[in-house]
This record gives sequence, structure tokens and C-alpha cells, in this order.
Amino acid sequence: MKPGLYIHIPFCRQKCNYCDFASFAGLENLIPAYLAALRLDAAKAPAKQVETLYVGGGTPSLLSAAQLAQLCTLLQKEFGPISALPESTCEANPESLTPEKLTVLKNFGFTRLSLGLQSLDDKELKLLGRVHTRADFLRAYQAARAAGFDNINIDLIAGLPGQTLEQFLANLQGVIALKPEHLSVYGLQIEEGTPFFERGIVCDQLLMRRMLEETHRQLIQAGFEHYEISNFALPGRQARHNTSYWRDGEYIGLGSEAASYWKGERRQNVSSVQEYIRRMQAGESPVCYAEHLTGKEKLGEQVMLGLRLLDGVELTDEIQQAFGRDIQTHIKNGLLTQENNKIKLTFEGLFLANEVFCSFVAPFEEE
Repeated sequence: MKPGLYIHIPFCRQKCNYCDFASFAGLENLIPAYLAALRLDAAKAPAKQVETLYVGGGTPSLLSAAQLAQLCTLLQKEFGPISALPESTCEANPESLTPEKLTVLKNFGFTRLSLGLQSLDDKELKLLGRVHTRADFLRAYQAARAAGFDNINIDLIAGLPGQTLEQFLANLQGVIALKPEHLSVYGLQIEEGTPFFERGIVCDQLLMRRMLEETHRQLIQAGFEHYEISNFALPGRQARHNTSYWRDGEYIGLGSEAASYWKGERRQNVSSVQEYIRRMQAGESPVCYAEHLTGKEKLGEQVMLGLRLLDGVELTDEIQQAFGRDIQTHIKNGLLTQENNKIKLTFEGLFLANEVFCSFVAPFEEE
């Protein structure tokens, strides 16, 4: 199986109040130098034949149409035609996605868009620190359809500060009415270092759970398959690139903060945009961290990743020997189930997945 290719575009117009990703506002002047650094990074990629492409961020659509074309051209030079790939995704935010940029992506052969909506309510969008409005999103969505994109993901967040169940369900129903092919629905996480954390905002976990339970019920009713903890797709529209992550597939990451998993080694590039550019210009490696998991640690990672998929993990003798006691405990507690020769999260386990995952991450409890 060929690896996936991930390209990180770390630029944003404004940092959102909940975001702890490696993205930065106010650095747009560095985009030309960053694209030049990406070209050098791509030239040194350990594999040139890839299965999928994912351009994420940050906000890739913050690049101008000419810069997007430059990015696509440098990728095609190293990895071949984007149009030849089974799946190629570009993330975009509504306020910066224009018909001209959509045309560039479509002409280069991108098959999939992922739109950062988060809410259809303008007050909630402002609370989140989003730049776009509901009207901006609807314009961008219709423009994407008009450009010929027939595989669109929409991101939605549940459990916003002060949000009622009725308000969230209005967002969900509004999105369902648009008939996207894929939905990613996340419960809000308050991460250290974000403005929400600094303001002491705390999520109502019980209310958030009700929202996510209703999400499951309503999206199943609307014809979606709940195939990963936070992801729903119409039949045949599951995200191939991300699914490969969860199945422990290899991938190559280019750009600041980008991660790679290649030949058993996980690597992480430096987070700083300026340092990434400097290292690439100097002919230095952008990698700041690398590890090679083996034995029980590697096996545990495979199980943890695989359990994110509702299809579950095949229960091999090796997994049984290494984690049998933990698995039986989670089955007894109703968080895992064993069907035929697979272990899967139960419906209850979907909401307490981190409690399950801890069993598969070092340090392990002694027998």
C-alpha cells in the first residue's frame, strides 16, 4: 500500500478561541518563502508514489489562487498528477474560499473539500472566534457545488459555551439539509493555552453527550454511516486518507509541525514557521522529534488507532496475549464488545473512548 501525503499550511487570518493546532495569524508575508521551503521538503520526500493527498492547516484557502496553483504545481512535479490519485482533499474556510480558488483546485484534480463551518449561528461563530458568517459559508458551499465538487465534508462542533441542545440540533438539521457527503462532528475540547482555557470556560459534558447521541441518531436516520468516533459518511464516501491513519497506514508529512510515519518511525517537524523555513533554506532536516515504537507499545498503538473505527480491530492471538485482561475489563464495563473475532467500542464506549485507549498506551500496568 502506498503512503498518504499530508501538506501542512499553517497560516490563518485569525486564531480561533478553541484552537491549539500549529496555526498562526499574521504571518501571511511568509507564504512565498514557505512555499519555497515546501518545494525543498518535497524534493527530499522518502517516497514519490502516494495513495492520497490531504492539504490541511491552518487555512489552505488563505493562499491566493496563484499561490494555490504554485503549491499544486510543486506537488505534481514530485508526486505526479493530483488528478491520478484516488482521493485528494483540501481544507478551506468559508471567508477565504473563492470561485477562482475552487477552479484552481478543480483543474488540478482535487476530488474532495473539507469546509470548516463549526456552527450555522452567527453569534456562536463570533464566540468561537471564527471570521466567517453563516452567509459566507452558504456562499462558499454553493460555489463549491457550482465548481463541480461532489464530495464535501463539513466540520461541526458540539457543546459550545452556553449552547442549548435545541441550538445545536438546529445547526445539525441545517447541515443535513445541505446534503453533504461527509460530516465531522466534534465535542468541544478546552485545551491549555487557548483563549477559552484562559477564560476558565468549562464544557457541560452531560449536555455535550446528549448532543452527540442525537447526532448519531439523526445522521443514521439521514442515511449516513457512523464509521469513526467523530466521522459520518454517506455510503462509499468515507475519508480514505484519514481512514489510513486509523488503520496504521504509512504517511509522509511536509511542512512545519507536519508528522510522518514511515518504515516504522514516527517523525514530527518543527512547529515554528520561521524555523522550518530557515532549516529548509540551510539544507537541514526539519525533524525535531522521532521515535520508533516496537513490541507492546507498537501493538497498543495499532489497537488504539483501530478502535477509533466503528468496524473495530481483529482480535489476534498477539493482542489477546498482550492486552487480554484489559480488553475483558472493558467488555465487562460495557465499553468494548467482542463480535466474531473483532473487538469494537460499544455505543457507551464511543463517549468514553479515552478511558479505553489508556489501556493501550505506555506505561502499562504490570500483570
